[in-house]
Amino acid sequence: MKNINKYILPLIILLFSIQLLDPKEVLTQDITSGESQYEEFCSDCHSLTLRGTAHGSSLIGKQFIEKWEKRGFQSLFDYTKESMPPGQQGLLSDKSYKKIHNYILTSNNKKTDDSWVAFSDPSTIDQPNERKTNFKNKVIKSFKNISLEDINNPPSSDWLSWRRTIDGQGFSPLKIINTENIKDLKLSWSLSMNEGSNQVTPLVSQGIMFLTNPGNIIQALDARNGELIWEYSYPFPKGSRTLGGPTRNIAIYEDKIFMATYDASLIALDVKTGKLIWKTKKANFKDGYTHTSGPIVANGVIVSGINGCERYIEDGCFITGHDPDNGKELWRTSTIANPEDEYGDTWGNTDKVFRAGGDTWIPGSYDPDLNLFFIGTSQAKPWVADSRGMTTKDSALYTNSTLAINPNSGKIDWFYQHIPGETIDMEVGFERVLVNYKNQKLLYTIGKDGILWKMDRTNGKFISLLETVDQNIYEEINYKTGKLKYRDDILNSKINKSFSVCPGIYGGHNWQAVSYDKKNNSLIIPLHQLCADMVGREVEKKVGFGGFGADSRSYEKPGTNGKIGQLLSVDLNEMKIKWSHEQEAMFLTSSLTTDGGITFIGDLDRYLNAFDSNSGELIWKTRLSSALHGFPITYSIDNKQYVAVTTGMGVFRALTSLVSPQIYQPDNGNAIYVFELEG
Repeated sequence: MKNINKYILPLIILLFSIQLLDPKEVLTQDITSGESQYEEFCSDCHSLTLRGTAHGSSLIGKQFIEKWEKRGFQSLFDYTKESMPPGQQGLLSDKSYKKIHNYILTSNNKKTDDSWVAFSDPSTIDQPNERKTNFKNKVIKSFKNISLEDINNPPSSDWLSWRRTIDGQGFSPLKIINTENIKDLKLSWSLSMNEGSNQVTPLVSQGIMFLTNPGNIIQALDARNGELIWEYSYPFPKGSRTLGGPTRNIAIYEDKIFMATYDASLIALDVKTGKLIWKTKKANFKDGYTHTSGPIVANGVIVSGINGCERYIEDGCFITGHDPDNGKELWRTSTIANPEDEYGDTWGNTDKVFRAGGDTWIPGSYDPDLNLFFIGTSQAKPWVADSRGMTTKDSALYTNSTLAINPNSGKIDWFYQHIPGETIDMEVGFERVLVNYKNQKLLYTIGKDGILWKMDRTNGKFISLLETVDQNIYEEINYKTGKLKYRDDILNSKINKSFSVCPGIYGGHNWQAVSYDKKNNSLIIPLHQLCADMVGREVEKKVGFGGFGADSRSYEKPGTNGKIGQLLSVDLNEMKIKWSHEQEAMFLTSSLTTDGGITFIGDLDRYLNAFDSNSGELIWKTRLSSALHGFPITYSIDNKQYVAVTTGMGVFRALTSLVSPQIYQPDNGNAIYVFELEG
């Protein structure tokens, strides 16, 4: 018997040298023993999984098989016997070497695809192609099409638009989580995200989360546990901005997901599969056009703005409406009044090609009863009036305005310019919050100067305003008419002459959106207590030139004692400040309010905070891996309420490193965190 075994094992080795055997043809006992001995003598260098480490090559996968098929598997046995373990060659018996050899080959017979990654060279971990997985997209088995009624009046469990509802309120009627039980809120799941500026708004419908990643990547996830269903990665054309900026929102309608891309295109994906349905090029990215904000569904039309409009080119900034079925452009409305237009003279004698600005950084809001889409435009560019060859008497329509647009025709129904002739980057291009109160259809918006505007959204008439932060920009504010007058040195500022302003160019208020607290009829407003010095520079009037045309330096507002971050509640009945919370760390997410009486908001110091919306008391917080960015959401599934927030890099990174150097900021950490509480 011993003599027979003496010849059987070499025969098995010989057969392996010709081809890999089915595991069933290998002596189970030998394989089990080989695994045990491999773990004892080999795994320290080659890992328990045979994948390899920095100290030993991979012994499994396609590369390994191809290498030793060429040389012959008998050569592998001979090499192992002669050289392994390192420095202890010949430590084992021939029988032990054979068992280990058979275990390795059998393992490869089980896994001969590319699902194993070799780590024989530590540098491979830094090579994206070496890190790719073989995840295969799945299909959402059951998904009911999203109707206009769903969008206009979403289920309380879902988050179907940028601010949940198309009125831009950022309010959820969910109240499983409340001021009494929030102490029991716990982490449910988390997921790493792609690198880049991370200012996203997940959408949730029917238990599925649609999450955008930097780099124009969209993922469909099981919203209960983060299980990936499908992923779509947008293929950028050569030379485009592959990591240009944030993707603040996407839209969902019927059976499609809509995304505005960094290279100035608009795409639609199949909601169930993530496959591309259509793509429409809105503008040429080579002219500087891009997107940070995405589309809004308004009466069945996909409406979106554009940005990257600071360069001198023939066509200026605009807003478009698109057919959701095929991406066809239905209309295009310029945010720059051309010389031949009704308000063309508001740019003085400036030629059409040198009229820049009017970007739309933030998504709009929609009122289905009025059938009007509301959006804010940014300032004229270059920033300083003298740098663009103009004065502050040139109002430069339709910059720094609220536009009310018919989504089916693209016609501007009314507009209101908040700061005519803006000259210090005090744009009012952020969210428009629509509120119905006491038979009034109201619109609220707030700009970098911290002024909160209250308007009649049926006709654009000014109602009132409120200064939410101390400011030294305006010499006069007419509270009856809403007219503002710059102080003289700003009004008459010239190229190369500097001036100082509070708040500075980062606000006051910025892209971190306010939320409407329905329980208390108040707005919860993230603010920054910063100032800035600014000086305008000469900008050459040539096609392709332009830009911001100014230098600035931001710093902490004097007298704040290091408390740069501020959260404010404004009573909309009285247009008065109800409560204020100040802290060292800037708030870098929007606020999110719920019917449970809670306001969620994230900050620079890696905290997700929960405030009592009525009193302003901080009642709960938890620290995450990196600074919080983006737009938190909440949703419910099976009597559980979830709160989701993203972390990572943001466009404020250079600023926060300067004004808050004492706060540690990791170099990465893009992720989504989801918390849960069962009812």
